[in-house]
Amino acid sequence: MKGKLPPPPPESIYTEVPQQFPPQGPVRSDMTEDKTVRPHEPDGEKVAEEKSAGPGNGTGRVSAEPGFVHPEGGWGWVVMLASMWCNGSVFGIQNSFGILYVALLNEFGSEEDLDLQFRTAWVGSLSMGMIFFCSPIVSVFTDLLGCRITAVGGAAVALVGLLASSFIRSLGALYFTYGLVFACGCSFAYQPSLVILGHYFKRRLGLVNGIVTAGSSVFTILLPLLMSKLLKQLGLSHTLRVLCGLMFVLMLASLTYRPLLPRTPDTGKNTGRCSALRRVFNVYIWRSLGYRIWAFGVPAALYGYYVPYVHLMKHVEERFGPDANKEVLLMCIGVTSGIGRLIFGHMADYVPGVYKVFLQVASFLVIGLMSIMIPVCKIFGGLVAVCLLMGLFDGCFICIMAPIAFQLVGSQNVSQAIGFLLGMMSVPMVVGPPVAGFLRDRLGNYDVAFYLAGIPPIIGGAVLCLIPWVESRPKRRHAEVAGEAKEAEAAMLETTPTTHTLKNNEPEPVI
Repeated sequence: MKGKLPPPPPESIYTEVPQQFPPQGPVRSDMTEDKTVRPHEPDGEKVAEEKSAGPGNGTGRVSAEPGFVHPEGGWGWVVMLASMWCNGSVFGIQNSFGILYVALLNEFGSEEDLDLQFRTAWVGSLSMGMIFFCSPIVSVFTDLLGCRITAVGGAAVALVGLLASSFIRSLGALYFTYGLVFACGCSFAYQPSLVILGHYFKRRLGLVNGIVTAGSSVFTILLPLLMSKLLKQLGLSHTLRVLCGLMFVLMLASLTYRPLLPRTPDTGKNTGRCSALRRVFNVYIWRSLGYRIWAFGVPAALYGYYVPYVHLMKHVEERFGPDANKEVLLMCIGVTSGIGRLIFGHMADYVPGVYKVFLQVASFLVIGLMSIMIPVCKIFGGLVAVCLLMGLFDGCFICIMAPIAFQLVGSQNVSQAIGFLLGMMSVPMVVGPPVAGFLRDRLGNYDVAFYLAGIPPIIGGAVLCLIPWVESRPKRRHAEVAGEAKEAEAAMLETTPTTHTLKNNEPEPVI
């Protein structure tokens, strides 16, 4: 029929007229410089997370490469057992120095020689202090050489130092072989055992750290019994040579530290120089206010933390007599410390993000209160209860350190984050107990020393409570910006008219 319009094409009745208004939403074009993948596109969340966690955001975090998934097991279980052996052998020998102390007194003089007692005690103190004092240097070597080479080299140095100590016949030389060489080797072997766990575990990192750190409790309980028998049957020199076997096994165990996390490449100007400088001194970790609070709060708490562990036995002798079964108190601390590491390590896996720091806060508060309770206990059973609680929360403090470091600075920066923290911990560990001993000599008893020792852990725990609030500030700002952007987008959608027309010039139906 003439005058009748032909039917519209079957594929579509619409055609678009070029818009005269600003685009509604992000426009991707090869002509623009913004190549960021948006969150609604594939892998958008990973890229966005990586950008927000980079060094430019001021938090100091550098995330792992996008797409990396922690195995949460597999070869990681072998690495966990190797790290457990490291913690057990290193701190088992260090914590059993009291057994070697008596043997050294008999070797170089008499147990009644007060001057010899003072000079011999410095062998153990120097050794323990050097393990933590060397940690910042160890972290640099870990970043430069990797966990495996650093740990194997450290175990070899510790083996040489312990073997040389077995041939020493003077106390001055023992300061060098045992207090410096052996201790520095232990430090180089110890810290990589904590860092490597973050390559294999993320969801189970708390539990794995609890198991690893429980190794030192197990060795601390068993090794003194073994050393006592060896000293009676073989003597001091051969006992030290037998202990060298622990260091040799540690060398073999460290070979299992196969790294998985890729290094994050540095971009921008002066890339080579900045990359080398960052490996020597990682300034990114200090850009995180949460880490700065943690790195100063924990050492502040430790000024009184270790006083009970050093002076409790002497206090028991003065309060309850020399025949008091004070060894039971050490066993209570050792057993419950191991249990606490397993319990609180597993519990940390269910505490989100930096809120894990509240477990460390609880440990400081309880240990501070228990230190204040020590002079109050007038019966031996009360001291047993105090030591049980003290050991339980001591395990909590130790096992939660590495998971908190991973949360505050990220996997790529955790080596130097732990290293600097341990280095700063060496100062209060050395200063606190001598100050308590000075107060005892001046006042005639340990009561005031224990009262004062309970104050720094409580103050340090209160300071650490600021970390979750500080770390949540960027998230709050991001939520505010996102809310403002959504409101602006909604307002734009309301004011933007539709621009489609029909092919037959009929008005577009209102939808």
